[in-house]
Amino acid sequence: MSILEIRNVLVERGKREILSEVSVQVRTGELLVVLGPNGSGKSTLLRVLGGLWQPSSGSVTLDGRALPAFSRREIARRIGFVPQDTHVDFAFTVSELLAMGRYPHRGRFSSETPADRAAIHAAAEQCDIVPLLDRSVDTLSGGERQRVLIARSLAVQPEFILLDEPTANLDIEHSLEVLELADALAAKGAAVVLASHDLNLIANHATGIVLLQSGKVIANGSPEEVLTPVRLEQVFRVRTELSEATDGARSFSFQRLPQSGLPSVRGKSVAGPAGSRS
Repeated sequence: MSILEIRNVLVERGKREILSEVSVQVRTGELLVVLGPNGSGKSTLLRVLGGLWQPSSGSVTLDGRALPAFSRREIARRIGFVPQDTHVDFAFTVSELLAMGRYPHRGRFSSETPADRAAIHAAAEQCDIVPLLDRSVDTLSGGERQRVLIARSLAVQPEFILLDEPTANLDIEHSLEVLELADALAAKGAAVVLASHDLNLIANHATGIVLLQSGKVIANGSPEEVLTPVRLEQVFRVRTELSEATDGARSFSFQRLPQSGLPSVRGKSVAGPAGSRS
């Protein structure tokens, strides 16, 4: 079992404190969701876990060893990061882009090996993009491109996979496919850390949840422990009702809290259940 951990991390940019005294641990075999409103520090937390941003203070360790002590190539082999917005400047084919995911294993100018081709094909199958392999990346829709970027990360075959809002540009069907894929990867022994603010999509998939507000960890534990109506009202400023289906799937409905000087909203905004864990 491998462990990626941050302890008492502080991240400052300019005079702004983005993360404050944050401690998080993720183990292989887990699907950890980092949940919080926009601007709560979710993306920053993932970048720190991936070694892309150095904290102002605190520590980041992989199996007890300081992450900066690893070479960039070794980190790239063990930790895959998929940002929310990625721009591809050249008209690479999907197959070529996935092949770039193998660079940490073989170097940029080495020839593809049978192991590389097998890893690329397996990643394409997992993300349902085999029909796209010969397409140019600049012809893809936002949802297709997101699945391709996840597949490129999987082609590395990392132990830890960090996904920043991976369902942001996907329809409901493909959002659920991504979450089912994350389930399957965790079941096979990988650690998946997924940033989101969509409770109904992730509630029935996470093995653990880190709830952030204004750069601080408000709660860290199982979905049942973290996703309580009182806590969600505190963080998201909405009144929350929780319902549970006969198969155990949980779903939430929300009502905006009245604000001073504004009329109250009487209706409820209801999202469908996320479905049971695969």
